[in-house]
Amino acid sequence: MNNKEKIVKLLKTKSSTKQEVFRKTKSVFTDFQKYLKAKSEIINNELADKDVQVIYSSAGDFESKLKFSGDTLLFHMHSNVFDFQNSHSIHKTKYVKEDKLRSFCGVINIYNFLSDSFKYNRMNDAGYLIARVFINKDKHFFVEGDKELGLLFNDFINQQINEVQIDKIINETMLYALNFDLQAPNFNDVKVVSIHQILDMNNNQKLKTAKRMGYKFSFETNND
Repeated sequence: MNNKEKIVKLLKTKSSTKQEVFRKTKSVFTDFQKYLKAKSEIINNELADKDVQVIYSSAGDFESKLKFSGDTLLFHMHSNVFDFQNSHSIHKTKYVKEDKLRSFCGVINIYNFLSDSFKYNRMNDAGYLIARVFINKDKHFFVEGDKELGLLFNDFINQQINEVQIDKIINETMLYALNFDLQAPNFNDVKVVSIHQILDMNNNQKLKTAKRMGYKFSFETNND
């Protein structure tokens, strides 16, 4: 097989599959947006305290937010399609060994931010990636995340994403965010502040604020 034939073969197989994965993931993300909007309307009808609202907003085809109480979940679909390292467990399954193209996945990232970070334009605030939803050309999926988020949706071989699963993922991510409260930072971490930060604090709240989640991230392990 000459180089031209190799190129044509890759375009017909791998490139074509990536386009199919993108279309499937985009369709799933559109369903996410629909269910996020519906979720906000349903829950708001159940809330007696009008100061506690669930607010849905969209920033286009690839990003939506769900604000509730002090939390905001940001759902973002990546425009690229990914494969996994050869050592990843997905490559050890019979399902993928039968068709290597099944390992190509689109991804929807779900981040947890403090709602005030957006409200007051606190650009230094940090959010956390709490889950990643991977979807392949057959609409098989799994969720990579902490605790229940990574345990409830991990049957990539048999599990296809649908409206029921999307609703479950939204529910679980909301519960996850609500169950972790903002914790005061260590005194020594915030005792030094610059004049610039103080002068800007009233306008933009420049001091960094972020939730302390229920587990350590890799970059935090050596900072205690």
